[in-house]
Amino acid sequence: MEKSICFYFQVHQPHRLRQYRFFDIGKDNYYYDDFANRTILRRVADRCYLPANRLMLELINKYNGAFKITYSISGSVMEQFESYAPEVIESFRKLAETGNVEFLAETYYHSLASLATPEEFEKQVKRHSNLIEEKLGVRPTVFRNTELIYSDTIGAKVADMGYTAMLTEGAKHILGWKSPNYLYTNAINPRLKLLLKNFNLSDDIAFRFSDKGWSNWPLTSDKYVTWLSDSLIKDEVINLFMDYETFGEHQSASTGIFEFMRHLPQAILSRTAFKFDTPSGIIKRHQPVAPLHVPFPISWADEERDTSAWLGNELQNEAFSKLYGIYQKVAECNNSELNDNFGRLQESDHFYYMCTKFFSDGAVHKYFNPYDTPYEAFINYMNVLSDFLLRVERCSFLSSEDSGTIIATQDTPVIGKERGLKRSKVTVTKNRLNK
Repeated sequence: MEKSICFYFQVHQPHRLRQYRFFDIGKDNYYYDDFANRTILRRVADRCYLPANRLMLELINKYNGAFKITYSISGSVMEQFESYAPEVIESFRKLAETGNVEFLAETYYHSLASLATPEEFEKQVKRHSNLIEEKLGVRPTVFRNTELIYSDTIGAKVADMGYTAMLTEGAKHILGWKSPNYLYTNAINPRLKLLLKNFNLSDDIAFRFSDKGWSNWPLTSDKYVTWLSDSLIKDEVINLFMDYETFGEHQSASTGIFEFMRHLPQAILSRTAFKFDTPSGIIKRHQPVAPLHVPFPISWADEERDTSAWLGNELQNEAFSKLYGIYQKVAECNNSELNDNFGRLQESDHFYYMCTKFFSDGAVHKYFNPYDTPYEAFINYMNVLSDFLLRVERCSFLSSEDSGTIIATQDTPVIGKERGLKRSKVTVTKNRLNK
């Protein structure tokens, strides 16, 4: 029985919004914090993308093709690479030229479009695949959705778009007694193969590596390989999925994360029967064991492994429904600037910043959040969205009577008015949301 190990890394940075005030609505339609975006992108490039890419290229060359890795790179971060760090694109191109790296398709804007509108979802996926082919010279054949969001219907849609496999989370509430360490298929269209993340082994590196309070700290390559070997008795595929920023950003170089990765391939190749492979290679070498039934969307976020990190409260759902409620109007405008703004406003990060879960996952949400509170994130986003809606209305030649405008400030209620719908009022306070 063949044994495979897949290292997959997500590469993404959002377009962060500037502080956009109530009095900016209708007067200023530039929404982005260029200073923050440039500063953060350069910092992460110097700490993570460039040194990590050098290391991965070194390992590929050292092991003569025995070491393989997989990436997905959002269109949002590719745009920022072009503006602030073009050498990062060149370093990914060098990796692509080795033939030992697979690049996956995803939504161009790292968006939640798969949960909202199939048309926008498909449009973004096609645009992203075209971008990867243009910049890196390879056409993706395997798909990963934003934050590994997946359901039976999403998977069937991906299959209809021609992709052969898809990555998602090995969620316990879906798997039950089954192991994530096998290949599965979509429950509606078995042509789509599913690779499931082993979250325990993945999170040992991504989240627990530098945690000195962890009972297994420090994590060494020898210790980790022992855990991998324990999975060899019956299982076939170990999928290690994580943010690429694990290397050098989330886990700083001082923790030893780069040295850990430098020694890990040798330990795996010399002490186990695992072979490094990419998703395309794995679906050729392994046979699926069963369909995976996922009636409701899952993701790789938080303990729940669902979509509540982005759509778990009224703030998020209000913003989400207002944004995607104007999809058709934006499409009818056929305006490149509006389309670009609409795409960037879809980035899942904006909704993540509004998350109010401050329990076991609070530290993670705090780390990624540039706002002091989720309520501030909501207010800022809704102010931007209000201005964007005004621009869409003007473009569509709609009268104020037929349109809806959402305005939010720290002290001002959010008023939602839609044609034919009941008038609703949402008031934001520091501690609660009243509707």
